[in-house]
Parts: sequence; structure tokens; C-alpha cells
Amino acid sequence: MESFKRVAIRAAKKAGLLLKFRLGRVRRVDYKGAVNLVTEMDLLSEKVIVSSIRQCYPNHRLLAEERTVKEGDSPYRWIIDPLDGTTNYAHGYPTFCISIALEKDGQVVLGVVYDPMREELFVAEKGKGARRNGRKICVSSTLKLSQSLLATGFPYDLRESPTNNFDHFRNFSLRVHAVRRAGAAALDLCYVAAGHFDGFWEMKLGPWDLAAGSLMVEEAGGKVTDFQGKPLGLDGKRVLASNGKIHREMIKVLKMGRSS
Repeated sequence: MESFKRVAIRAAKKAGLLLKFRLGRVRRVDYKGAVNLVTEMDLLSEKVIVSSIRQCYPNHRLLAEERTVKEGDSPYRWIIDPLDGTTNYAHGYPTFCISIALEKDGQVVLGVVYDPMREELFVAEKGKGARRNGRKICVSSTLKLSQSLLATGFPYDLRESPTNNFDHFRNFSLRVHAVRRAGAAALDLCYVAAGHFDGFWEMKLGPWDLAAGSLMVEEAGGKVTDFQGKPLGLDGKRVLASNGKIHREMIKVLKMGRSS
């Protein structure tokens, strides 16, 4: 695991340096949907990460946001988001990250999330806890939903689909201290793990958004399920993460919305 971790951290930092240096210099933006962007920096970052992993583990499978890079029969699969927060990045807004997870036999065993602007490196290992810049982190101790700070995001098809999270956003906003919408799900999950947010919910995410961050929350003592409180896969349809203490209250609020 130590060698896997070193490779993932090295790849994340190398890609992060590239993204940090090029922030505000995006020349090309393509659209995968009305509000779903991809820039040349997504692709360059992905190339850097994939190349770093392939050099060390050429037989491992890889799944990245912009393309399925390599399939095969290896028990190991790397799940990569080369730029989580593409819309922020395209506008020069400095809230984004790189997310790299390693899955073995269908179970995520390693998660690395790197925020190059704040130089914050989050690392989680299955059964060994979660750390930020080498220091152990844990979820918050907030006991009541009414005293919580939450985070969320909105799906890319929010203009076309009635399942768009606006109902949940309203319901939670009326019952908590505040709700934040930063635009980078992997970072939101890391902030739940670090105790900055007490909970997070979102829908229609990809495995690259969830894999590393979900492990981070669990290893920091939190809870990750679907909106019904059931075990969560990596399909990302309905994701609920919390410090565990307000989880049931969050489920009750989610059940009020038609998007559930």
C-alpha cells in the first residue's frame, strides 16, 4: 500500500502543479452538455496522472472521468478525476482539486485528494484513518441538524430534469445554519471528513467524484449512504455523507423532496 500511496500522491501533486500554473490561462472549453464543461486542462491533467500510474503499474485497470483508459482482469483499478471543479477552473475561480482512488476487488482501499491552491493533501487508507498534510482528521461533533453547516451541488442536467436538487436545497436551507455550494464534490467530502462541513448530499455524480472522498469520510469516522440510508455504490445517483450524528435527520429532510 505504501508504494501505491506514493505513486498516487506524486501523480496528484504533479497534475496539481500544472493546474495551478495554468489557472486563468484556459484557451479551450468544450461542452458535454449545456453546463457540463471540459477544458484542455482536464485532458492534460488526466494524461499526467495516467502516465504516472502506467509507468509503475502497466497492468492495472484505469477509469478516468474523460475516458475509460484501460480495462483488463487486474484486481486493481484506479479511479481518477483529473480536475474536479472544471467550471470553477474555467472561470479562474480557485476552488478545484485532483482526486485519485485505488480499488481492489471492487473495494476502494486508497483515496488521495489534492487541492493545489491551498496545498492541502488529503489521504485515506482503508482501516488506517484519514489525514490532511500528514495530520489525522476526524468528522465534526455536531449533534443537531439545526446547528449544522452543509454542502451540496447541482446536477449538470438541472435545466432539463425536474430531479435537480432545488427542492432539497430549499428544505435544508430552512433547517440548518447554512448550505454551501463550492462546485467540487471531492473537496466537499474531504471537508466533511475534516469537520468543516457536518454533512453533504448530491445526486448524479460519477465514481471519479466519489471514490476517494467517500473513503475519506468513512475513515474519518463519518457515514456515507444513499438518500435512504442504504449502502452506497459508486454510481453516485443519490449520495449522503455526514458526521454520522445528523445522518438520520438528513434522511428525514431528503424524504420531503420530490427528487428523492
